[in-house]
Amino acid sequence: MKIVITGSLGNVAKPLAQQLINEGHDITVISSNESKKSEIETLGAKAAIGSITDLDFLVNTFNGADVAFLMTPPNMGPENVVENTINAGKNYAEAIQQTGLKRVVMLSSIGADSPVENGPIKGLHFIEKFYNALENTSVTFLRAGYFYINFFNDIPMIKNAGIIGGNYPGDVKIPLVHPVDIAKAAAEELVKHSEAKNVRYIVSDIRPASDLAKVFGSAIGKPELPWIEFKDEDSLNGMLQAGLPQEMAELYTEMGLGLRKGIVQKDFIEHGSPVDGEVKLEDFAKEFSDKFNS
Repeated sequence: MKIVITGSLGNVAKPLAQQLINEGHDITVISSNESKKSEIETLGAKAAIGSITDLDFLVNTFNGADVAFLMTPPNMGPENVVENTINAGKNYAEAIQQTGLKRVVMLSSIGADSPVENGPIKGLHFIEKFYNALENTSVTFLRAGYFYINFFNDIPMIKNAGIIGGNYPGDVKIPLVHPVDIAKAAAEELVKHSEAKNVRYIVSDIRPASDLAKVFGSAIGKPELPWIEFKDEDSLNGMLQAGLPQEMAELYTEMGLGLRKGIVQKDFIEHGSPVDGEVKLEDFAKEFSDKFNS
């Protein structure tokens, strides 16, 4: 199959490209970074270097493809984050329409069913709507859990204050996912024959936030590491002090609020809380420890 992969050689796209190349598929990887061209080609894929904000580039790249894996970058600039994400999704949808692409797998997220109180996930809610409106294109919305690797951002807090936490209590259960499990699920979906729109959740583990402190703490030699629930204002200020842009800090604070209220997890739970991924929290803790000690 001729498959287009967005996401350059990121945490999901690279293992996805490697798996599909090993399976014998004709892979094109989109990247905005010219310096990635040789690395993409070394994997055995074609490199399409350009911006996902450039409709003509997307149309040229999608032409002749059987299926595409579509994701929006996690960092869409310091301002207008949700709007920029939505516009990227509109561009994808327009390119799909113009080229008649028959099959799409979209990297979405838990919480994308809600238009409110989910922070940066909000943009994905509207992109799902664009893709649902596409005629003659089957779409799998691959709703991923909260990326384990996001907890690398908490390492400075652990080192400086001896705590880990968020603006939700320790008994809140968080659906978690490892990028390699997303890649495996995406590879399965990309080669499936489908003529429908469907949702698949991909989650590696679901654990109360307090387990994050226990498991990470044990892995780094700090078994008493506590999980601390912050007030929304304190969480926001902490992110600002860590150098996060104002808008992004506000969105992450809102997502924490959504976790606290159960809005982000609601549809996942109603779908039966499937945990199909292989990488459990204890497995990831080894990576966390390596990062912490590096």
